[in-house]
Amino acid sequence: MSQLPVLIVFLGGMRGSPIEDELGRALAESALDLIEEALATDAFELALLVADNDSLATRLPSGVELDLDSEPFHFGKRLADVIGKRRIERPLYVGAGGVPLQRGSDLAAIAQRLSGSENVVISNNYFSADLVAFTPGDAISRIDLPDADNFLPRLLHDQAGLVSEALPRSSATQFNIDSPADLAILKMCGGAGPRLTEYLVSFQARTEPYEQLMTRLVDPKAEVVVAGRVGSAAWAYLERETACRIRLFSEERGMQAAGRDGPGVARSLLAFHLRDVGMPKFFQQLAELGDVACIDTRPMLSHLGIDASRPDRFNSDLGCSEQIENPFLREFTQAAVEAPLPVILGGHSLVSGGLMLLTEAAWREEDKRIESRG
Repeated sequence: MSQLPVLIVFLGGMRGSPIEDELGRALAESALDLIEEALATDAFELALLVADNDSLATRLPSGVELDLDSEPFHFGKRLADVIGKRRIERPLYVGAGGVPLQRGSDLAAIAQRLSGSENVVISNNYFSADLVAFTPGDAISRIDLPDADNFLPRLLHDQAGLVSEALPRSSATQFNIDSPADLAILKMCGGAGPRLTEYLVSFQARTEPYEQLMTRLVDPKAEVVVAGRVGSAAWAYLERETACRIRLFSEERGMQAAGRDGPGVARSLLAFHLRDVGMPKFFQQLAELGDVACIDTRPMLSHLGIDASRPDRFNSDLGCSEQIENPFLREFTQAAVEAPLPVILGGHSLVSGGLMLLTEAAWREEDKRIESRG
């Protein structure tokens, strides 16, 4: 049996509304980019695309097998089935869009580490993973199979006894595509593979708030408000790499893993204040705290009991209030667009890898401005 790892990419479940279909197409392009770059390194025995339809069947690179869902989807059961029926000893799992900035050389380095190891699990984030590589493959039979990939590294460590290794925290390992807002960031900053880059040419999004944020990130006189599920690594990165002052409200880290993401469950300082003062005053006072704000809205929505649909959340992230059905979220999004400071809404990726990527792009633009003046 080959000792080379097998790349397993999951793709599916993103369709229904126009905004979901758009994100689904972007995830498909990202998956193809990732697979092609990985196989080009010759570091993998083969690649498996685990999908819920065969729309990419005619576009798969050589060396890729398509594995279609045949039963109702459950993440852990599906991954265990793929590994078990092929007796994969060294699986490297990635969710489509999970690490769109990873290059072939990055994936080959993970494969090499996996090939030379026993009883190890490697992930891009131990607490909320998008990429998980481990050996032996049958370790997955010794854990409670999770319904999402986020929990996989912890289960393999805690229940199967594998030694955990985390990849270095960077934009390349922490940025993932969870929302159309992440596509807007990627379109502005670059770094995606060729298929996704081409797709982003036609992707429409408001870029002005991101542009204003980037100028503030490199301005020592500016202050940026960041709120939501901000981890210590992202906070340390912002402190180290930005020139501006950061006003941080970190709350509900691990919200999903702790089962606190349902309506009315989470508790958010921003939500308490918003409920007490109302939307106009909320944004007026936010403008007194900073020059631009980045808000991960999910803790706030949970606290307020807002059970908004996925299309509504996505359209809110893009500032498209006219496309939102939920009355509260429509009003909140419109108030954010009209606020006296630029406000960027999103999910967890915005206040983690998204801010890292925007900061790197901001310094590249600042270097160009300095060179042009010189």
